[in-house]
Amino acid sequence: MEKRTGLFSNGIIWFGVAISVSEIEAGIEIGAASAPGSLWLPLILGHVLGGILLFFVGLIGARVRLNAMETTASTFGKYGSRFFAALNVFQLLAWVAVLNAQGASALAGLNLPISFPLTCVILAVLIAIWVFVGLKRSANVTTVVMAALAILLAILSVKLFGLDNTSGTTVAGVAAGAAAGSVALLGFWNIFEISIAMPISWLPVISDYTKDVENPVKATAVSAAAYTFASLWMYILGIEIAGIGANNNIAQAILLAGLGIPGIIIVVLSTVTTNFLAANSAGESSKAIYGKINPKVAGVIVSLLSAALAISGIMEHYISFLYLIASVFAPMAAVLLVSFYFAKGRTVTLGAWLWNLFAWLAGFAVYQVAVHQDSVFLGPTLLAVIVSAALASARVIVLSRRTP
Repeated sequence: MEKRTGLFSNGIIWFGVAISVSEIEAGIEIGAASAPGSLWLPLILGHVLGGILLFFVGLIGARVRLNAMETTASTFGKYGSRFFAALNVFQLLAWVAVLNAQGASALAGLNLPISFPLTCVILAVLIAIWVFVGLKRSANVTTVVMAALAILLAILSVKLFGLDNTSGTTVAGVAAGAAAGSVALLGFWNIFEISIAMPISWLPVISDYTKDVENPVKATAVSAAAYTFASLWMYILGIEIAGIGANNNIAQAILLAGLGIPGIIIVVLSTVTTNFLAANSAGESSKAIYGKINPKVAGVIVSLLSAALAISGIMEHYISFLYLIASVFAPMAAVLLVSFYFAKGRTVTLGAWLWNLFAWLAGFAVYQVAVHQDSVFLGPTLLAVIVSAALASARVIVLSRRTP
């Protein structure tokens, strides 16, 4: 009998997913351009709603015992599932590269005597080794690594919150700059969008890990809660960095906090733990495209390819990339949720699959239009989710009325 994973191991996994430079960078993005007192509500709201979506999407994989992209076959058909799996492989390759580049850039700021390209390669190799070893065989190591990382981050948090502002770049200073016309403040829905973008980016991944859980509901809830808590923590760290005179730079903040080697350990471990999950899931999605592909081999290849992409300068497009992920997978998740929880077997025909693809495409189009508007009401992600879910539900409602 296949060994199932428990609550603690899933909590550790998803706590580790959120501990990353990218989450801190997103917090810096918010903290550097938000008025005092205006960021907390949209920040928390985005994370809570994102965590709820993570839970319900992850619960699908936990109940049907299929990986993330395999769960989409009943909603979008075999070819629709392969389409999303292919998109997921490409976005995960790019995501691993972004995280790799961010980690290498932060390490460069800590004055390591190695070049940026070489650092990218080293990080990619570490990730590839972990993917090859596998999550189950490295469970004890993962627990120790995450415990050490949590302790180091707690120390960093205490030290950062104890620092005095040295350059006047507080949130209040940003607001004053905005009043003078030098800084454009983020609106409520802008902040919300940056906040929800992170949990949304893991929607096409979570079932790769919840499919093996012992208790579907409890383990998925723990996974979503652990991610949401840790992600909020990282965002708050980023907001603090934006206000302590560190020039919105993670490495400089670590140095100001007096953390040399521990700071290096934080950056390396946070980069590798998050990227391992992304690379491993790229392998799982590859299997959904073609069943004979070895997920570990595919994950190792993605890890190594990410180094070249990281060196190419993908980090410059980080926020735009986050929005692109949301535009594809938020409406996909909306249709999947309606199909699984409300359709009751009404999505196993060609007509249903085509309609669901149309519902996804409509949400995708709405997102692409809304993202170019300034702080549009509800934000692009929620609008896309609402449109796609409404269209998917419309067919279910019509069919239910026709059925005696």
